[in-house]
Amino acid sequence: MSVLAKAGAWSLCAAARAAIPCLWKGKYFSSGKEPGENNPVTPMLRHLMYKIKSTGPITVAEYMKEVLTNPAKGYYVYRDMLGEEGDFITSPEISQIFGEVFSQLGSVLKNCDISIHLVEVSQKLSEIQALTLTEEKVPLERSAGSPVYMKGVTKSGIPVSWYRDLQDVPKGYSFYLAHEFFDVLPVHKFQKTPQGWREVFIDIDPQVSDKLRFVLAPCATPAEAFIQHNETRDHVEVCPDAGVIIQELSQRIALTGGAALVADYGHDGTKTDTFRGFCGHKLHDVLIAPGTADLTADVDFSFLRRMAQGRVASLGPIKQQTFLKNMGIDVRLKVLLGKSTEPSLRQQLLVGYDMLMNPKKMGERFNFFALLPHQRLHGRNPQKNAHQSKPSPSPVAGFSELVWQ
Repeated sequence: MSVLAKAGAWSLCAAARAAIPCLWKGKYFSSGKEPGENNPVTPMLRHLMYKIKSTGPITVAEYMKEVLTNPAKGYYVYRDMLGEEGDFITSPEISQIFGEVFSQLGSVLKNCDISIHLVEVSQKLSEIQALTLTEEKVPLERSAGSPVYMKGVTKSGIPVSWYRDLQDVPKGYSFYLAHEFFDVLPVHKFQKTPQGWREVFIDIDPQVSDKLRFVLAPCATPAEAFIQHNETRDHVEVCPDAGVIIQELSQRIALTGGAALVADYGHDGTKTDTFRGFCGHKLHDVLIAPGTADLTADVDFSFLRRMAQGRVASLGPIKQQTFLKNMGIDVRLKVLLGKSTEPSLRQQLLVGYDMLMNPKKMGERFNFFALLPHQRLHGRNPQKNAHQSKPSPSPVAGFSELVWQ
């Protein structure tokens, strides 16, 4: 099994900045209403200002990559960002039920030779993962310069390895889980203007010392190639890195079987400006104090579907509320409540369930998307129903309504 963890393998498609033979002038807009005195000068801000002064304005994608994964100052590399004391919390931390509804996967794989492969660039998160999975009862093997930078054995005896790049994960029949992975991959932002699409860059604000601002490129840029010709929105975000990863997953699944499940904040090609920051569980201006806050942008699942290029079948996106209901979360909650005698634990279960399922919370903001072989949906020798012109698709857990037999 391969797991794409919260911080991702940006090195798969580290698009180089092309030299743009244009003068930087014209439209610009501020990052927000924060006055200069409320903008602390962080080490990352100093690094970015030096970079911009040396080479010119940078893309939002380059900004995200530097802020999140710079080897020396990156947010994900060393910062402790999870939990109540951190900047965000993910579904597995909200409630045990989230993980337990996926226990069906264990029954599918019980007779298989299983190993776990984690793609993780964050030193902090890899340490947390190692402690959770192994409790380090067996000492971890560490090799900083190797593609496999850490190895261990889980509490149940399953080998587990850590990588920084999906390309280094061994190929073979695999189930890939990407939970809050794609939303932190760098995005290029574009604004429609009377002159056509113009990419949003980040520059130093000439009016305020030690402050960054957004500016529009004066001419076309290479990443514009990722925008659909029939695009009707006036502002779009594109993520080439996500396309490369989806293509790699699609190729692997088509050749060796398995499946991929993506769980993330996102939309199906309808939203516009979703780039935002989080610090202390609150929204944070993305250009203020870079390196101290998480940066994220909603996943465009319509783009992921296009990037699969028909090699595999895709399902979704569907809302988390629907997916977890199809996976039997209501039944699992009933079982846990029936076994619990402590009022505090029962309340904890109900609060966690509400956070996961409430449409106003995570129920409709979080989405699930899957890639799987075409034959998984229709079988190798599909039998047609006498009243149907097409074979009935096989049910897929989470994407089909739960039926008890």
